[in-house]
Amino acid sequence: MSGAVKILSQEEAINIDQELFEEYKFSVDQLMELAGLSVATAIAKSYPVQDMKRKGTLLVCCGPGNNGGDGLVCARHLKLFGYEPTIFYPKRTNKPLYQNLTIQCQEMDIPFLSFMPEAKLIDDSYNLVVDALFGFSFKPPVRPDFEDCMNKLKKLTIPICSVDIPSGWDVEKGDDDGLQPEFLISLTAPKQCSKHFKGKYHWLGGRFVPPSLAIKYELNLPTYPGTECCVKLPLISS
Repeated sequence: MSGAVKILSQEEAINIDQELFEEYKFSVDQLMELAGLSVATAIAKSYPVQDMKRKGTLLVCCGPGNNGGDGLVCARHLKLFGYEPTIFYPKRTNKPLYQNLTIQCQEMDIPFLSFMPEAKLIDDSYNLVVDALFGFSFKPPVRPDFEDCMNKLKKLTIPICSVDIPSGWDVEKGDDDGLQPEFLISLTAPKQCSKHFKGKYHWLGGRFVPPSLAIKYELNLPTYPGTECCVKLPLISS
């Protein structure tokens, strides 16, 4: 790859997703599995379980949409990687896909919380938090039923790992007063808000983009090494 990877607008991200479904015949659960595996792999590379205190514990916060589904898949793979995830999934959809993902996690003995703990308890109980609340279709402001969760996340001192978009951010403009994750994994291609990311680790995940689609949108994607499903990106200065 020569030159920088393309930074997508919200409209471009939505259009690419629709083309993957409609033109290239990917299913939602297929892309969700690939994305969630990419997230789990990038987290494992950035925060090795053997380097963690508290026996590899982490909290995965899942929203009601596809970003939350990515989080459920991520939690399952992290469990297989030797971590001890706990899931907070407050607003569950009744669609079979999400019900199945939930059952898969439950059958892996991953506990689900009925409420979001206070920030200090989260800091004392977990090594990091995976933020899979809102994806690239989000438009501010945060809905009232997620305000408590977001306020607690903003008070954390342990690392936050955001999936595709730091939750609460405008997909294009970012949010200096919102979550400030240490880790961001962009899926398919980075979104414009990633220019405002000031953390330590920026990854790209989702090794599923057909070459013809990448050419059409001039994505200029990096080469994934070997059989890897994620690749580390240079930090973008705003």
